[in-house]
Amino acid sequence: MSTMTETTDQSTNTTPPAVVAGAVKLRRRPLLMVVAAALIVAGGGLGALLWSSATTNAEVVIVRASVERGEVIAAEDLATVRVTLDPALQTVPGSGLPDVVGKRAAADLSVGTLLAPSQVTDMVVPATGESMVGIAVAPGLLPSEPLRPGDAVRLVQTPGAGGEVTGKAAPFAIDATVVSVTQGDAQTIVNVVLPSTKAPDLAARAATGKIAVVLDSRVR
Repeated sequence: MSTMTETTDQSTNTTPPAVVAGAVKLRRRPLLMVVAAALIVAGGGLGALLWSSATTNAEVVIVRASVERGEVIAAEDLATVRVTLDPALQTVPGSGLPDVVGKRAAADLSVGTLLAPSQVTDMVVPATGESMVGIAVAPGLLPSEPLRPGDAVRLVQTPGAGGEVTGKAAPFAIDATVVSVTQGDAQTIVNVVLPSTKAPDLAARAATGKIAVVLDSRVR
C-alpha cells in the first residue's frame, strides 16, 4: 500500500502550476501597449507635419475701410488679422502696416480684403505735368488683346465709318499710357495719361468718337 501511494504523489507533482503561464502573459501586455501608443503618436506627428507644410498661419494686413484709387491710405483704413494662407498668395505682413500708411492706393481697396503689395504705390496718377483723358472707344477700334494698366498705346484719329484715308500725310497720333479700362455695353472707356500740353487736343478729338487705340510693344 505504501508503494502505490508514493507513485500517485509523483505523478501529481509533474503537472506545471497554472499560475506560471498567467504570469508570462501579464508581462507581455504592457510592451504591446507601449508600442501601440508610440505608433499613434508617430502618426499624429506625421499628420501635423504634412498639414503645416501645406498651409501657413500668419498675421497680415486687411482693409478695414474702403479707399479709392489714388487716395492716401490712413492708419484707420487698415487692420491686422491672423489667417491661414496659401504660400503663393501675395500679402502685406502685419509688421508692414506702418510702412503702408501715408502711401496711395494703386487700385480701389474694398472692405474685408487682404492687402496686396501691388495695391499700394508712392506714385500719384496723374503726376505733375501729366493729365488723364478718358476715351470712349467703339467696337473694332481696340486690339483684341485686352489692355492692361501701364500699357504704352498710340491714339490714332480715324476717318470714321465709311471714310477714306487720303493724302500721304501721317494720321494724327498721340502717345499715352493706359491707366484703367472699363467695359461698357456699347463702348469701352480707356483712361490714359499723357503730357498736359497734349491733353486738350486729345480730348477734343476723342469727342468725335473717331479714335482708335494701338497697343505698342510690352517689352520694357
